Amino acid sequence: MKKIALLLLAGASLLSTNVAAQEMNATKVSKVFDRELPNVPGKSMRAVLVEYGPGAASPSHRHPSSAFIYATVLEGEIRSKVNDEPEHVYKVEESWTEMPGDHHKVSANASSTKPARLLAIFIVDTTEQEIVIPDK
Repeated sequence: MKKIALLLLAGASLLSTNVAAQEMNATKVSKVFDRELPNVPGKSMRAVLVEYGPGAASPSHRHPSSAFIYATVLEGEIRSKVNDEPEHVYKVEESWTEMPGDHHKVSANASSTKPARLLAIFIVDTTEQEIVIPDK
């Protein structure tokens, strides 16, 4: 899986379509890959690069109910808590998955002095355009 994540990231850097990035809490989210799956009608694979500044975090959120997510840490350390599982700190090359309907309660840079980056790969219904749904 590490090789797939690295290939996606490398391929994304070759794409001339630098898709809109979103800034929030010193967090930058960039879509780096979006493609319908030819052998799975109605499903797409999307990848986003999440870059956290020192001490930055994303708000508690969910993803579409159709989304299966694979995430891997590319730089630094990421604090993550999904559903009622214990909070965990993931280091470079460590990964986790999120199942459809999971609640991502904590997603943050574990360091207050160094940046962190993760690559999240989604398998999601093609009709779903918003892949992050902040809690209200």
